[in-house]
Amino acid sequence: MVIHVVQPGDSLYRIAQTHGVPLPFLIQQNELREPARLTPGQTIVVPQPSETYLVKRGDTLGSIAARHGTTVLSLWQNNPQLGGTDRIYPGQMLVLSYPTPKLGAFAVNGYAYPNIDPRLLRKTLPYLTYLSVFSYGFDRTGRILPQNADLLIRMARQYQVKPLLVLTTLGEDGQFSGERAHLVLQNPSTRAALIDNLVQTLEKQGYAGVDIDFEYIPPEDAESYTAFIREVRARLEPLGKIVMVALAPKTSAGQRGLLYEAHDYQMLGEAADYVLLMTYEWGYALSEPMAVAPINKIEPVVRFATSVIPPAKIFMGIPNYGYVWSLPYIKGQTRARSLGNVQAVEQAIQVGAPIQFDETAQSPHYNYWRDRAEHEVWFEDARSIRTKLALAGEYQLHGISIWNIMRYFPQLWLVLNNLYEIEKLP
Repeated sequence: MVIHVVQPGDSLYRIAQTHGVPLPFLIQQNELREPARLTPGQTIVVPQPSETYLVKRGDTLGSIAARHGTTVLSLWQNNPQLGGTDRIYPGQMLVLSYPTPKLGAFAVNGYAYPNIDPRLLRKTLPYLTYLSVFSYGFDRTGRILPQNADLLIRMARQYQVKPLLVLTTLGEDGQFSGERAHLVLQNPSTRAALIDNLVQTLEKQGYAGVDIDFEYIPPEDAESYTAFIREVRARLEPLGKIVMVALAPKTSAGQRGLLYEAHDYQMLGEAADYVLLMTYEWGYALSEPMAVAPINKIEPVVRFATSVIPPAKIFMGIPNYGYVWSLPYIKGQTRARSLGNVQAVEQAIQVGAPIQFDETAQSPHYNYWRDRAEHEVWFEDARSIRTKLALAGEYQLHGISIWNIMRYFPQLWLVLNNLYEIEKLP
């Protein structure tokens, strides 16, 4: 696999010729809606298959997989144009394999809301090990608030993906509630009721486990939170279900701040099966313009986490989005707007903005003018994704977790699938 960075004067035809791949294949793999339009600094992923196959009349994905010693799942991973379906036609070129050995293997978790487009979900599931359904809340009695997630759970199982229920303290206002966390953690009867209801919901709906994401917990509740996680795991382990805990991105045990103090890395790492480092949102809606997940900020978090938690328990978060800020930035007033990574590149092309790459943050960005105002955009591309995957590999982490999969980003899955094996569980 090659990541080609577009230069002034480049065309997709020239890029295809340079790397010896068919032009339609390059367009298809990168899912370029306007392939004739590029901007300097844009990345084009050039997959370099080791074996391809032209579909013949009467072929099915199953027969092709059996004949070539592969699996239908692998064909879906190597051919995103199939969208996770079995629809093929004579003359269609399919990638059978990419060069091996790969750089390593990851378990891959992806977050989705219940209203995700089923076509998008079906296309993404071949690349996932776990699907975290965001999110389930609870009331003051410990009753789990219902979600209509039956379709997601059923589809996940069809693609050998383990569905996880995401339990949060989100209120009706969409904000995490420290008060709600405090209520359940300090009230033994409410806590017991919540755990009972959680177990019943997991069993009834067919979840493989729970991903617990309590944020802004009062610092005095740190020990109670760890005890809660232990209690949940004690109930779920005999049922063969896993417990994952989302952690704020800390760089030291004593890091101050409401987001961090109740997240005791060592204790929560011992209490749970897995932990997820939420290594994103340095650049966020109310921040000054900067990368959402700069590698120079992520690495200290991973370094600290692996010093107190076994790497085999750790998932590293990767964002699947960017932000656009209006300039000048005014603290407390400027609010950035979220946008997808594909949308960010298409916008750069539309406004004629060359894309820059920050070597320290290992993130792409650009500026443009519209309506007499300057705007600044930070997002993810193939280079930033490759760097993040390499960091997770360097620290021998168990996996990565994508927040979130509601927008399809072709280059994310191309880079991941070309360079790493994706763990699938029985």
